Formats: sequence, structure tokens, C-alpha cells
Amino acid sequence: MVSNPQEVAAANAPVPLTRDGWSFAARIFAAQMLLVIVVVVWLGIASYQQQARVVLDVRQSTVATVSTTLANDPFVVDSLQQPDPSADLQPYTQDILSHAPTIDFITIMTPDLLRVTHPNPAQLGKRYSGSTAQALRGQVYSEQAVGTLGRSVRTIAPVYAADGTLVGMVATGITLESLQVLYREELPQILLVSLFALLLAGFTSWSFSRYIQSATLGFGPHGLRRLYAFYFSALHSVREGLILLDRKHRIVLYNSEAARLLQLPAQTPGGGLELADAGLPDTLRELMAGGRAARDEIHLGHGSVLAVSQSNARLTGTQLPGRYRLPLRWLRVQPPTGQVLTLRDLTEVQELTGEVQSLKTFSTALRAQTHEHANRLHTIATLIENGSSDKALAFAVDDRQHSQALTDAIVRNIDDVYLSSLLVAKSAQAHERGVTLSISAEGVVRPDTFHATDIVTIVGNLLDNALDVSVGTAESTVWVEVTALADEVIIAVADSGPGIEPEFLENLLRFGVSTKQGSAPRGLGLALVQQAVARLHGTMTIDNDAGAIFTVTLPVPPKEEHA
Repeated sequence: MVSNPQEVAAANAPVPLTRDGWSFAARIFAAQMLLVIVVVVWLGIASYQQQARVVLDVRQSTVATVSTTLANDPFVVDSLQQPDPSADLQPYTQDILSHAPTIDFITIMTPDLLRVTHPNPAQLGKRYSGSTAQALRGQVYSEQAVGTLGRSVRTIAPVYAADGTLVGMVATGITLESLQVLYREELPQILLVSLFALLLAGFTSWSFSRYIQSATLGFGPHGLRRLYAFYFSALHSVREGLILLDRKHRIVLYNSEAARLLQLPAQTPGGGLELADAGLPDTLRELMAGGRAARDEIHLGHGSVLAVSQSNARLTGTQLPGRYRLPLRWLRVQPPTGQVLTLRDLTEVQELTGEVQSLKTFSTALRAQTHEHANRLHTIATLIENGSSDKALAFAVDDRQHSQALTDAIVRNIDDVYLSSLLVAKSAQAHERGVTLSISAEGVVRPDTFHATDIVTIVGNLLDNALDVSVGTAESTVWVEVTALADEVIIAVADSGPGIEPEFLENLLRFGVSTKQGSAPRGLGLALVQQAVARLHGTMTIDNDAGAIFTVTLPVPPKEEHA
């Protein structure tokens, strides 16, 4: 069975990194709201019960006070000793109840428990149904009991005559039904406070969840774990070095390639790495500390040439696949700004560039030398054609002797074939450009002391720069001095140009820095020189003495290394 090509393509299509299930923010919000609801409901119930206890205690205190007061009221004591106590006490208690809405009943009874007062006149003369044992013993007693009005909270107090004889008892109380009404009166306030607490906690939880939503980009725990695994793998799998800096210009993350290029620790320190403690090259540290944007700037690393790009890191308007979109924009959190630095190793490219530059230097010098010899040959040929053979012969002999003298002077002390050939060729180039090239040598440079490419790169670029600034000056002279000692070779190139301004001296050896005018990239030659000098473990200094003076000191390796 042949499958549909579209179905096959859809089946093989990469699965996007989506947010699975509930986001981390939604989980936190749900957990917080569940906790808040439980706490608010528990607090509401506890508040209701507490209010009920408070109301009950207040009402018990009220009925106890009324019972004790009536038991000590002389009118009540005297009326109980009359033949018909109800005639006086029933209206009296009804009047009290009408002015005391917090009390439901006042029952006064004789020592044999017969009611003489009651809210229901039909109950007069009937036996009291509550507990009286404590009152009969002379105690004031409170209880909850079921009476003719239902379950109630009551207090019974004994009534004594002046001679200490028990003449009756007073029971004052309030029904639980009335208490429930009082309890329900407190309920709206409790519900209102609980609702306010629930709304406040819900809004706070929602705001925090909104922050989490923005910080985690809507991913759930599993999505965050997968996202971290993908990004971490991508970070360490790219061939370019990658460095992340925070707002305080501290290095907070880098991959293995960046660690190799800049000789950083294998693992990023937990609190970040300060630029001053990272051992970075000066130009690279200044770029990171300044925070300016850069694109493919060339910097010297630790024995390498780096193409560096830097930009600000800000997560704005990122749209990743997902289902959750909260509408309020004013709570959107902008992630903190940092810097992203990428590094590309151009060492091999620059080495090839140095070799090409060396070949270019040789070809330019040889072209100038060829051009000069062509002019001399044309002169000799013309003299012969004009019949001045003697003058032609003298001119040729003089030119040969002059060239041979220059070659002998150079080769006598500079046994290195590449360096001596370069100087001879540069003499012709200088002569063509109207500049005098003064060469002096002391000591003997051993053959094959240095790699041909390195020595040609160093001397060729320094001479090219010196010739450029010396053309058209008053002296139009370039001086080259080669001093070969037992352990080092010193090459000094001076020119008759205007010299170097002091503000350029510190930065002149950096890539892209030059005193020349124009929009074309400058300063590459000096940087190649510096790279070659560093590769040979030498040093280079720049001074001003009318013109510029470049001094390169190269240590001479032991003979056995070049056997």
C-alpha cells in the first residue's frame, strides 16, 4: 500500500517544543488558591464559633446577673411570702421582659418548685422542669436544659428571706433559638471579611502567577526540564564560543568553546565570574565592560585571533507555542537586560592571511625590483643603439657593483635567506617610491632561526608602514637595523614620517586601529605583526623620535630545535 506523500511528510515533520499540560504558573495558582480557600473557610468557621462562644458567654453572664439581682430584690422576697405571689410577680417580670429583649423568660418558683411567674400564663402553678438541686443547696447554677420554651441557657438563683429561710428560686434564661438568631447576625460580617480575604489572597496569588507565567514562558515543569536540556545541549554543541553576561557585566554562563578560547574555568562559578578575575585580554574586557554593540570585531585572544560579536539580551515579544495568554499587558515583566557575546576562532584564517600578506610583500617588492631592472635594461639598450657602448658597459658594471655591494652587505650579517631576500627586494621598492632605505646589521642571524612566514610578516609589514609614511617627507628615509645577539635578535624599523600621536600609542597594536585615513579596514598589518611576535614569544615596543620607531625583540631558540 502506497502512503500519501503529504501524510509521510507530516509524520516525519519535527515536533515543536510545546508547553505540555498546565503551565508552571497555572499549577502554582491552583495550589495557592486551594490553600487560600481552605485557610479562609477554616478561619471563617473558627471565627463563627468564636463569635458564638462570645455571644453565649455574654448572654450567660446577662441571665446570671438578672437571676442574682432578682433573687436579692426585696420586692421579690416579700412577694414570695405572700399568699398569692403571682399577682404581684407576674406583671413585674413581664414588665422586665418587655424592657430586656436579651432575656426570653423569667421563672420564679416556690421552694416546692411551683411556678409563680412564666411568659406563658398557662404554665403558672405548674411544676418547674429544670434542675433545682444546686439552688436548693444555696448555689447559683447555670445550665442548658429543655423546658416549656425549648432548649435554653438558664441560671437558677435561690431566694432567701431576711431570716435565711429559702422562700423560692429565680430562673432566668434565653432560648437557643434566640441565640441562633444572634449568631446569624454575626455571620454577614464574617462572610464579608472572609470574602475580602479570599479576593485579596486570590489577586496576590494571580499577580504572582502572572509573574511566573512570564518568567517561565508558560512552560510546565516537564517543558522547562526539556527546554533546559535542549538549550544546554545547543549551547555546548555550537562551534562558536558563547558568553552570557548579566546587567553588572559579570560572566554568568559560557560554553566549552568559549572556555577553551579564553582559558576560562571549565565550570561557571555559582555567583558568576567578574571580568577582572577572568584573565581576559584587555580589549575584550573593555568591550564586555562597555556593553556596546559589536559585530565581527577582531580581537587577540590567548594565542588566537577571535571574531567577536556582542549585543544586548532582552526577551521582548517572544512568541513560543502554547495555550495560555493572559490579557493584561501592564503586568508583563521584562526580563533583565544582559549581554550575549559570540566568539569565532580565526587563528587558522589569520595564519593564512599572514602567509598571503607575506607573498604579497614579496611580490610587490619583486615587481618593483623587476620594474627598476627593466628601466636600467632599457637605458643600456638605448645607449648601445646610440653607439655609446662604453657608457652602456660602464652603466651596467656600476649598477651590478652597487647591487652586489648591497646584497653582500646584507647577506654578510644576515644569513637567513628569507630575511636577506626581503630586505634586498624592499630596497628596490623603496628606490622606486623615492625613499632611501638604510639597512644596517650587526651579528649573524643563523639560517632557519625563524619560520619564513613569521619573519616576512614582521619585517614586511613594518617596512610597508614605514615606506607609506615616509613618502614625500623631507628626508624620505627608512632605517632598518638588525642586531643579532647570542640569545635574541632585535629588529628596529624607523621612519622619517610625522610620528605617532600619544593617544594612539596604547591602542595602535590592536586590530582595526591605525593612524592612516580612509574608510577601508586599517590596522590589520600591525596586528598580524603582533600575532607573529607573540607566536615567537617576542616583544614589540613603539616609540617616537621625530618619526615612529618599532622595535621587535625575538628570542633565539636553541640549536637543537632546528637541527
